Amino acid sequence: MPSARDVLTPDALAMLQTVVSAGSFAAAARRLDLVPSALSYRVRQIEDALDVLLFDRSARQARLTEAGAELLREASWLLGEIDAVANRVKRVATGWEPMLTIAVDSVIARDPMLDLATAFFALDPPTRLKLRDETLLGTIEALSSGEADLAIGAVLDASSLAFGATGIRSRPLGQLHFVYAVAPHHPLARIDAPLSDAVLRQHRAVAAADSSRAGPTMTVNLVGGQDVLTVPTMQAKLAAQLHGLGGGFLPEPMARPYIEAGHLVERKTERAPPIGTMHCAWRERTAGKPGRALKWWLEQFEHEGTRRALLERHRGR
Repeated sequence: MPSARDVLTPDALAMLQTVVSAGSFAAAARRLDLVPSALSYRVRQIEDALDVLLFDRSARQARLTEAGAELLREASWLLGEIDAVANRVKRVATGWEPMLTIAVDSVIARDPMLDLATAFFALDPPTRLKLRDETLLGTIEALSSGEADLAIGAVLDASSLAFGATGIRSRPLGQLHFVYAVAPHHPLARIDAPLSDAVLRQHRAVAAADSSRAGPTMTVNLVGGQDVLTVPTMQAKLAAQLHGLGGGFLPEPMARPYIEAGHLVERKTERAPPIGTMHCAWRERTAGKPGRALKWWLEQFEHEGTRRALLERHRGR
């Protein structure tokens, strides 16, 4: 006996759709240029393979059973997917990648990132996007390991010793300044003098964990011996500090709206606040030119306004 996979072909699904749209087996047979008995036999083959009845034969019209109605709903989706896949394959042959994976560091502003995705999808490309949340060295590691095609907000560039020999290219997005901030009810909020390491050591720090899984990890601006609450992303770090769970350095554009609203208090520290140079990085194709999707994204970083927005236009700014 044929299996379900044998009988549920695109032609068979289209045939069932014709039976329903024609309203009867006889009318459908005329449309398909078949004798009614041949059409009935093909439908019966599908029913036998599925072990269900698709049509109620007690009626003169071709009335679907519940099982038949479910199959026809899925059939419409499946046939649409087949057409979509065929179109994507044709367009991929013109230079579009089937999939583009982007590692996005958690210091990058999310709204401008999604604005870029919206503009990309407006091109109606066959390329599917996959966005990965990463932090610190995990952003460039996703690229160097082949898990991503593009990294946005990487703390390292292509000339770094750890990643310089992997065929990765990069360009700077810009500098990112950090400020030390705590919640208004945190004890450090009542200290006006610049905070020394000895004072900071007495209070819990909030740190965003490096998402690197296979390589080295990076720890930034922690005082030795300090209690640390580790969270997965910079957004989670901001939320923890808003709750008064600890203090720490935050990207200035991310923290500024909360400082101005009184939800965070900025404090000076004796140690110089960090300044990081953020990069976008990508893997070079061994065959030469990048695919059309990657090329489009790289072109966006040529605009200073786009680069600044990715670093500065956090929610609330």
